[in-house]
Amino acid sequence: MIWRMMVEIPVPQEWKDLWNKWDLRGFIILSLSLQTFLIFIAPLRNRIRSKWVMVPLWSAYLLADWAANFAVGLISNSQTNPNSQTNPPSGDTRKKVRTPVENEDLLAFWAPFLLVHLGGPDTITAFALEDNELWLRHLLGLVFQCVAAVYVFVQSLPKNRLWIPTMLMFITGTIKYAERTRSLYLASANRFKDSLLAEPDPGPNYATLMDEYKSKKDAKLPTRIQLVDEPTDRAAKSANKAKKGRLTELEVVQYGYMFFNKFKGLIVDMIFSRKERNQSRDFFLNRNAEDAFKVVEVELNFIYDVLYTKVPVLFADTKLGQVGARICRFFSLMTVCSAIVLFIFKSKSNFTTTDVSITYGLLFGALVLDLAALIMLLFSDWTIISIRESPDIELQKSWKTTFYTALLKLRTEGIQRKNTSKYDLPRIEEQSHKGSMKWLRRRWSESVSTYNLISYCLYTHWTKDFCEKLPFGSDFYDSFVHVKHEEFTPKLRKFIFEEIKSKAELGDDLETAKEISSARGDWVLRVEKGWNSLLKYVRDVDYDQSLILWHITTELCYNYELYEEYKLKRCIRNTDYSYRKISKVLSDYMLYLLIMQPTLMSAVAGIGHIRFRDTCAEARRFFEERDVKKQSPLQDFTKGAWDKNIDLIQAKACDEILKVSTVVEPVTIKGDRSKSLLFDSCILAKELMDIAREKNLDKWLIISKVWVELLCYGASHSRANVQAAQVSNGGELITIVWLLMTHFGLGEQFQINEGQARAKLIVGK
Repeated sequence: MIWRMMVEIPVPQEWKDLWNKWDLRGFIILSLSLQTFLIFIAPLRNRIRSKWVMVPLWSAYLLADWAANFAVGLISNSQTNPNSQTNPPSGDTRKKVRTPVENEDLLAFWAPFLLVHLGGPDTITAFALEDNELWLRHLLGLVFQCVAAVYVFVQSLPKNRLWIPTMLMFITGTIKYAERTRSLYLASANRFKDSLLAEPDPGPNYATLMDEYKSKKDAKLPTRIQLVDEPTDRAAKSANKAKKGRLTELEVVQYGYMFFNKFKGLIVDMIFSRKERNQSRDFFLNRNAEDAFKVVEVELNFIYDVLYTKVPVLFADTKLGQVGARICRFFSLMTVCSAIVLFIFKSKSNFTTTDVSITYGLLFGALVLDLAALIMLLFSDWTIISIRESPDIELQKSWKTTFYTALLKLRTEGIQRKNTSKYDLPRIEEQSHKGSMKWLRRRWSESVSTYNLISYCLYTHWTKDFCEKLPFGSDFYDSFVHVKHEEFTPKLRKFIFEEIKSKAELGDDLETAKEISSARGDWVLRVEKGWNSLLKYVRDVDYDQSLILWHITTELCYNYELYEEYKLKRCIRNTDYSYRKISKVLSDYMLYLLIMQPTLMSAVAGIGHIRFRDTCAEARRFFEERDVKKQSPLQDFTKGAWDKNIDLIQAKACDEILKVSTVVEPVTIKGDRSKSLLFDSCILAKELMDIAREKNLDKWLIISKVWVELLCYGASHSRANVQAAQVSNGGELITIVWLLMTHFGLGEQFQINEGQARAKLIVGK
C-alpha cells in the first residue's frame, strides 16, 4: 500500500498535456541550441582555462548526443502509434497517447536534422583523448541512427509531401555523422601512430647479395663486402639554412606547421633522427623568446586541431581525401539551401504555426552553422598553410598572401592605437602583453596556475572537511578556493627560454643533452659558484620530495624578505618582474602540478601526496600551537596597514617557522615514519640565506634557476599522451616547455646512431 502511494504521485492533467505536446519539440530546440553553443564556444577551450567555460562546454558535449538520440527515439515512438491523434474514449483509464505534431511529414523531416546534430560541429569531435578511442561505438551509432531515420521516413510514405527535402537532409546528416566518426578514428592512438610510420625497410637483399658474393668467390675474383655510409653533410647544410632574425606572423604559422609535421610523432612516443634534431635545434638557437614561444604555440594549436576537431577529415593527407572533403562540404551547404527553398514553397495548410517555426529554426540553424564553420575554416591557420605551406618559398606578391598576412597581424596584435608621444613608448612596451579581449587573439591561456602550501594550511575552511565526505572529494573545492592564476609575463617567458637555450648550447652531442635534461637542480648548483653545499637537497632526495622541499623554502625566504621590508619601510617595492617574483610563481606552479595535476606528474611524482599531507598536518599543528592566525602580525600598525603584495598572517607564519631551532635534523627526532618536510625546508632556507649573506650572492637568481631546471625535468620525463591532453584545457606551461626542450634537442626522443650505412659488393682491389 505504501509502495502504491509512492508510485501514484498526483500530477495535474494540464502538466501531462503540456509534456505530451512539448517533449519532442523541447528536445529538438535543445539539440539545436547545444549545437550552436558548441560551435562558437568550443574554439575557446585551447585558449581559456576557466571552469566557468569548461564545465558548461563539457555538459553541452555530453548532452548534445543524448538529446539528439532521445529526440530520434521520440519520433520513432510517435510513428508506432497509429491512433496518436485520437483521444481515448470516456472512462478509459489508459494513458493518453502523446500527439507531438499533426502530420507525419514533419516528423520524418525533423529526423535527418538530428543526424546532422549527431555529426556535431567542426570545432569539437572529442572532449578528451579517450573519446577518440570510442570511434567504433560512434560507427555503430551511425548505423543504428541511420536505420532509425530511414524507418521514420518509410513510415511517412507514400503520402509524404516533404520527401525530397527529407532525402536531401538525410544525405547531409549521414555525411556529417560519418565525418565525425572518421575524425575520431584518425585521431585514435593506434591509427594516428600507423599514419606516421614510414614504409617498411627490409634493407639490402641479403640472399641475392650472398649468392653474388659466393659466385665471385668461386670464380677466384677478389671480392669483399663494404659498408658505405650515406653523406652526413646534408643535415648540416640544411641546418645552416635556418632563418636568422625576427619572424613575421605568416612565417610563425609556416614554421609552426613545419615542426608540427616533423614532430607530431611525439604524441605517440616516436623516435626522431639526428638530422631532425639538428634542423630543429639550429632553428630555435637563432630565435628569441617571443618568436620561439609563438612557433611552439602554433604547433600546439595544430596538435589540438588534429586530435579534437574535424581537421583530419577536412584537410586529409591525400589529394583525393581533400577533394572528397570539399565536395562533401559544398554538397552539404547546397542541400541545406535547397531544403530551405523547397520547404518555403510547400503548402503548410496542415501544419501548426509552432511546428512550422521549429522547422524553419532547424533549416536556418543548419545553414548558419554551416556558414559559421565555413568562415572559421577560411580564416584558420590550415587554410593559410594550404595556400603557402613552405617558409622557404620566396614571398609572392598576391592578394592571398597580402590578405592572410594582414589577417594574422590583426588576429595576434589587434587594432593598435598610434602613439604620438615618445614618452609613452617604454610604458607601452612593458604593458604590451596586456589588453582588452586578448583571450580572442592568444593561442593558449597564457596563465600559470598556482597552489601554495602555507596558504593552504592557514586558510583551509571548514567546508573542506564537508567536501571530503562528498563523492567527488575535496579536490573540486581546492580547485576553486586555493588555486590561483598568475599571468604568464614576457619577463617570465624570457627567463625560462634563456635558461633552456643556454643549456641547449652546451648539449651539442646527444649524451650531454641527455645529461642536461636529466638534471633537476644539480646542474645549476654545480655550475654557479658558491652553491655546491646545496647539492644534497636535490641529489639525495626524490623528485617529488625536492619539489615540496624547495617550495616551502622559497615561501619562507619570500615571506621573510617581504615581512622585513614591511616592518622597516611600511611598503613593498614593486617586484613583479624580479627573480624573487619568478621564483615565487614557478614554485607555486610546480606544487600545483604535483598536487592538482597528478596525471601530468605521475611518471615522476612518487609518494608526493603522502609527503604533502604529512607536511600539511605538521604545519597546521604548528600554526595552532603558535596561534599564528589570532595574534596581530604587527602590533604597532593600524588596521588599514595591509599591503596588496603581502599577506601579513602568512608572512608571520613563515617568520615563526624560521624562528624554530634546527640544530638537530628532523629525521633524528621523528624517524622516517612521517614524511613531513616542513622543518627540513626550514634548514634549507636558513642555509640559503646564510650563503647569500656571507658570499654576497643573489639567492633569488639561483632559486629561480633551480625551479626552471625542476620544471624542465618534469616536462622531459612526463608522458607524451598526457601532455597532448593539456592542449584542450587552455594549455599548460609545462607542455610548452616539453615541446621547446624537444626542439632544442634536449631529451631522449632522438636516435644516437643514424643507421644510414648500406652494404656494397666490391669486386677488385
